[in-house]
Amino acid sequence: MSTFFDAGTRAELEARLERLTPDHRRRWGRMSPHQAVCHLTDSFTAVLGDRPLTTPRVPWYVRTAFVRFAALTLPLPWPKGVTTAPEMDQEDGGTPPEDFERDRDRLQAAMERFAARGGEGLEPHVVFGELTAGEWGRWGYRHTDHHLRQFGV
Repeated sequence: MSTFFDAGTRAELEARLERLTPDHRRRWGRMSPHQAVCHLTDSFTAVLGDRPLTTPRVPWYVRTAFVRFAALTLPLPWPKGVTTAPEMDQEDGGTPPEDFERDRDRLQAAMERFAARGGEGLEPHVVFGELTAGEWGRWGYRHTDHHLRQFGV
């Protein structure tokens, strides 16, 4: 299982992020590459405690251990078009894109801070709630990978 807390895996994600340009075409979803960078930054800074969130109303079955296990452990691609918290939704309350390079640098800094925590001292996930260090590592990898694949990188 790939985990964000493995230095080699994280280096691979960072290299893919470096290849992402504002001109990449999306394969699914509504976000542009620049919006995806801001969305990922918002996601990392939320669990780091820098960005306050309100918990969205999610169906009870999403908060179950089975769904968390399936989303973070099974080697299946994440579904496309899943609704996110308003504070991370680029069409609602997410951080608006400014300068692509500067925003990508902010994402890389947030990723480094998240990695340095090693899954400890993080805020509960907006959908999954409290996660173990291992689950945080899987979430960090899977969420970043999902949005990089959205643009073919």
